[in-house]
Amino acid sequence: MFQRSDMTDAARIESQPIEDMALGATEVARGIRRLFARNDVWCLAEMPLRNGRRADLMGVDSKGRIIIVEIKVQRGDLLGDGKWPDYLDFCDRFYWGVPPGLDRSPLEGDGYRPDCCGIIVADGYDGEIVRPAPLHPLAAARRKTEVERLSRAALRRLTVAADAHCAPWGTAE
Repeated sequence: MFQRSDMTDAARIESQPIEDMALGATEVARGIRRLFARNDVWCLAEMPLRNGRRADLMGVDSKGRIIIVEIKVQRGDLLGDGKWPDYLDFCDRFYWGVPPGLDRSPLEGDGYRPDCCGIIVADGYDGEIVRPAPLHPLAAARRKTEVERLSRAALRRLTVAADAHCAPWGTAE
């Protein structure tokens, strides 16, 4: 489903020295965006959902399916996250996005539902899907609503970036 870069991502990412692995969410998000862009998936960061949650990355693939990525860069943050199931009602595929040095073993446990969640390992340069996310299709009406919300948020962000005077108008995310 996803194209690889010319580099062997998994080998490069997994072989980094420990001292280089203290990556933040910004670097992990950049690597995931590059992986997604190469595969015609376009996303926004920090996308508010209608249930009050905020997706770290939310995007749409070439078939109109919605993907959400929850980024975790520290083990404590991963283990303490009880809100992630709230994202599942808003996407067709859900991924965990993690840096190379993070212990992924908790994501194999039943509490993290490996049957419905994929895993992407990413650094500031690229990402690699190490466990594909299975497709759990949204209802057509829900998908349409979410794609429209995502589109409007993206257009508003572009407009405000081009002209800051437009920021007070429209519905803020």
